[in-house]
Amino acid sequence: MSDPSSDVVIAGAGPYGLSTAAHLRNLGLAVRVIGEPMKFWDANMPEGMYLKSEPFASNLGAPQKGMRFTDRHPDFRLGRPIPLDTFVEYGRWFAAEAVGGTEDAQVVTVERGGRDGYRVTLSTGETITTRAVVVAVGVGPFAHVPDELAGLPSWLVSHSSAHSDLGLFSGKEVTVVGAGQSALETAVLLADAGARPHLLARRRVLDWNTVPAEHRPVRTAVLAGPRSGLGTGYRTWLWAERPGLVRYLPERTRQRIVRETLPPAGAWWLRDRLDDRIRVSTGRLLAKAVEQGDGIAVTTTDRTGRRLVTEAEHVIAATGYVVNIERLGLLAPELRGRIATRLGAPVLSRDFEASVPGLYFAGLAAASTFGPVMRFVHGADFAARRIAHHIVRRTPPVRVPAGRPASVLKPDATQR
Repeated sequence: MSDPSSDVVIAGAGPYGLSTAAHLRNLGLAVRVIGEPMKFWDANMPEGMYLKSEPFASNLGAPQKGMRFTDRHPDFRLGRPIPLDTFVEYGRWFAAEAVGGTEDAQVVTVERGGRDGYRVTLSTGETITTRAVVVAVGVGPFAHVPDELAGLPSWLVSHSSAHSDLGLFSGKEVTVVGAGQSALETAVLLADAGARPHLLARRRVLDWNTVPAEHRPVRTAVLAGPRSGLGTGYRTWLWAERPGLVRYLPERTRQRIVRETLPPAGAWWLRDRLDDRIRVSTGRLLAKAVEQGDGIAVTTTDRTGRRLVTEAEHVIAATGYVVNIERLGLLAPELRGRIATRLGAPVLSRDFEASVPGLYFAGLAAASTFGPVMRFVHGADFAARRIAHHIVRRTPPVRVPAGRPASVLKPDATQR
């Protein structure tokens, strides 16, 4: 097919991709957003899920006013969890109003094209030439399954992100591995769906977040620290609201911050739902897992080495995500080989640009550089602003139709 050009191609239409597109289009650049808005959230998160983040920390980023989640849903206040479908609806509304059109396709390959540009091939067969690419693929490619479970067939072991309908496990014995919100909520939703879940947690004691208080006494607020998109506390506020400063910390310090900020814990509103329908074994370390008949046998040990064998029909690994750009098959091998990395994550500039000019990473892939807020929706606006303003300095906005300021561009009827 022909090679139409674009100023920027964004791979992904989740919170980070949509936020970046909103800022870029406001600055007058021609942007193509590849992906169905909020598809991963809709297709890979379990039905009945609630967001753990508070409403004020669940906003996508746009330069225009009135585009926050709390603008769209002013009745959601501190302490009211957001249902998954409500957040997905908000993201799709944002895409229509602030972005003005995405493309229901996938980026198949990104490769260098010429002196300072890229060629992007889509699942439709179309090839786009562009001067900049933003990789905003979210967490999906980085789903982590522990080595002890890896290699087993998918009908025995899966990652928690592989399921939206947990009803398919009704009546079955299901082992859930993990101790964070994803593991705890998956276990609860499995029980709600009629399964018999068994939670295996490495932590000796399950942790739970406290109920947020909308109004705090002055003394309590001063001692505890300010509230931010990642929680309460002075350091937490810094990591959440000033991620640009995190980049200047030593690498080992950044790694520790990402690892230790918001460690595995359940949301306060989930605690009462983790009831006697769910068997819980804490302090268990995975040792091995083997296929056994029509199911799977998982061996764990405690701190003293005592063994426990758990038999189940399926194991769900709610064990998080680990960034490794080698898992980004959309990047051509030659291009991946030119990207500077540390521990598998791209090394990024203050503007989220990789060591290859014109290639940007947003979202979880940027967490090792900018800290833990990049693991959450709350970091989307900061990333979008930095990326957009850097790209516009490199790529002057020459494509805005005459007489139409970028700030008032609206979606065409055919794009909605």
